[in-house]
Amino acid sequence: MMAAEPLTREQVLAAAEEALRRYGPTKMNVVDVAQALGVSHGSVYRHFPTKAALRAAVVRKGLEKKAAQLLPIAEESGPAADRLHRWLLALIEFKQRLAREDPELFGAHAVVDKDDAALVREHVGVLTGQIARILEDGVDSGEFRGSALEGSALAIWHATTRFHHPAHRYEWTDPKIGEDFERVWTLILDGLT
Repeated sequence: MMAAEPLTREQVLAAAEEALRRYGPTKMNVVDVAQALGVSHGSVYRHFPTKAALRAAVVRKGLEKKAAQLLPIAEESGPAADRLHRWLLALIEFKQRLAREDPELFGAHAVVDKDDAALVREHVGVLTGQIARILEDGVDSGEFRGSALEGSALAIWHATTRFHHPAHRYEWTDPKIGEDFERVWTLILDGLT
């Protein structure tokens, strides 16, 4: 009789994502994931030492996917202002859509945002690196002032936090949120040019 295929990290992550959706980020537990996979909870613990680590891994996977989707905007050629505007809008649309359409998974993002500072710093570093790439292109082309490179990527991140940070999700239903973003965008652009 052949042994069953070994449980993979990806299988555990997929089951954990579904358990997060079903039970929410605080009620989901390792036993739920193990039952969905038809294995013992010890099999899940071989891949992730704690429930928090499992939840963080699911969120990390989603954040990495989104960063990969944003990267082509950062890497394309063309006017930097247009690329930065589209990049910010894509980030905002992703976060706000996730909050609307997948609230339990979004809740996991909010919990991890509060509990895993290292993951958050890493994610912000990746995304502000993409912003910096667009800013560099804008400076190189003469579209942005040279001083736009000094700390501006992180400043832009902070200036737009209201529109993409989970702590502000209650504001996203405001019918004027898009107008508010465009006003902030105008200030950002004025500061860069």
